Amino acid sequence: MALFPTLSLFSAGDGPVRRKAMDLLRRIVEGKATPVQGGMGTIALVGTGPGAADLLTVRAVDRIRTAEVIFYDRLVDPEVLEYADARAEKVYVGKEVGAHAWPQERINAAIVAEALRGRRVVRLKSGDPGVFGRAGEELTAAAEHAIPVEMVPGVTAACAAASAMGQSLTERGVSDTLILTTAMGRAGDPLPDCARMSAPGTTTAFYMGVRQAGRIAQALQGRGLPQDAPITVAVEVSKPGQRVFRTDLGDMPDLIAREGITGCAILMVTWPEARVALTETPVAAMV
Repeated sequence: MALFPTLSLFSAGDGPVRRKAMDLLRRIVEGKATPVQGGMGTIALVGTGPGAADLLTVRAVDRIRTAEVIFYDRLVDPEVLEYADARAEKVYVGKEVGAHAWPQERINAAIVAEALRGRRVVRLKSGDPGVFGRAGEELTAAAEHAIPVEMVPGVTAACAAASAMGQSLTERGVSDTLILTTAMGRAGDPLPDCARMSAPGTTTAFYMGVRQAGRIAQALQGRGLPQDAPITVAVEVSKPGQRVFRTDLGDMPDLIAREGITGCAILMVTWPEARVALTETPVAAMV
């Protein structure tokens, strides 16, 4: 697997920061980076971004490259695993919205057990570990056993969706507040009121909202957003199957049904400070 897409991140500009990053990336490729001393193992919760392997950070590649055991799920692109050492053990833990091959408690126990054996453990997380990634539970499990643990940030899906849409998540005079929210909650809990913070001057990115699109649309209308307000549905962002649809709030649930959208999608709505801005974006679909 070529590393040139990652190297291109540092192609502009020069200076000590760029040279240090390039040197680290070369050492990662040569397998010489980040040796770990004996004794207690370590756990790294590594954000893999929205899917595309060339959106990995240098630090993420480093941790994957030097891992002795890697826990991953279906949201992690297979190309990401190609950075791993051939001798590393790779453990598939499943996980998708509403269905888990491994319950979270089992994942917690497994990563702790491997670290207690003195191994370098990497838990790969789609997007950013700290954004709806249940990282808190894994951090707590590691802390209970005094295991050194770190979180490696990743590009979260809302940022990748905005990039695919070709627009900014915030804009002066239009939207000065960014809201990341999820339409799903813990099993047995009531579904969250995920639209409660949406208001004029905000951009709201709804994670895991495809199955709850009708409820989200009703909630936003209940808060005063009109049916003709533009909304974007970004599917499989940064992946080969990426699709981006622009529609209006009233049609969003039907669009999702017509297009057979399931799984990984971000529902994005900007509620401008001025109502006139709502009619400036034409309704269209980009595939």
